[in-house]
Amino acid sequence: MITPTLLVLAAGMGTRYGGLKQMDPVGPDGEAIVDYSVYDALRAGFGKVVFVIRRDMAQPFKQFVAARFEGHCAVEYVLQELDDLPTGFVAPVGRIKPWGTTHATLVAARAIHEPFAVINADDFYNAEAYRALAGHLQSDTRDYAMAGFILRETLSSFGAVSRAVCRVGADGYLQSIAEMKNIEPDGSHAKNTDAAGSIPSLTGDELVSMNMWAFFPRAFEQLQEQFQRFLELNSSSLQSESYLPSAIDALVACGEARVKVLRCGEAWFGVTCREDHPRVVERISRLIQDGYYPKRLWS
Repeated sequence: MITPTLLVLAAGMGTRYGGLKQMDPVGPDGEAIVDYSVYDALRAGFGKVVFVIRRDMAQPFKQFVAARFEGHCAVEYVLQELDDLPTGFVAPVGRIKPWGTTHATLVAARAIHEPFAVINADDFYNAEAYRALAGHLQSDTRDYAMAGFILRETLSSFGAVSRAVCRVGADGYLQSIAEMKNIEPDGSHAKNTDAAGSIPSLTGDELVSMNMWAFFPRAFEQLQEQFQRFLELNSSSLQSESYLPSAIDALVACGEARVKVLRCGEAWFGVTCREDHPRVVERISRLIQDGYYPKRLWS
């Protein structure tokens, strides 16, 4: 049986958080969210971890990782560079922002040749989700998969968030996915204010992608085509990003990919805003008290 790899996207700039949140401690022994992600992934059957990082954070992040779990699994690093683009494209002068999660996934192609899952470094997905993705990748299917979370369980009380809202068929497969960039709680429901100022209402029960995917290696070629199309329209932009949900939505729409939606009952949580941090610390502490994790994760 092939052992899948975990791809961790850790090159984000943390604009809304106001700093580098990938290494921010949330556990009693200084653990970050990514510590619990890797711990859960290894228990679920993943064998190697590949981190996508920025050059300016490479040294402290490698030191952070080495002190924790390099001795527990194979670890590799790849850099997400602004000028690492397809032939014929160059990064515009003045661009600082990374090109997005599609690009971040693509730069890992040189390090991954087996089935793999993609996650964000600053999201806590829960052990159930890792078991579901590992099981999918080790099954006979060639379809992709995503972990689906309930929208209201992924919102912040401290500001609007971006979420990829899914439409799922009766067969459990993804039909479409739409990026909504300004979702806020609205009582027991939610609302999104779009660029035109309209405020469509959401029930809060919608399934959303929190960027937790299961892929096979052929996905790199498909995503490369989608990223090239993105650059044809946006290569001169200083801010536009190519998001994985948008790329997958295009592949589903044209029939090039099928994506099984794996409903994950346990709640997601993360640190979108600085004010989310105490809540994350409290929830990790509760999980430790309930026996899900040891107090010292890597001892």
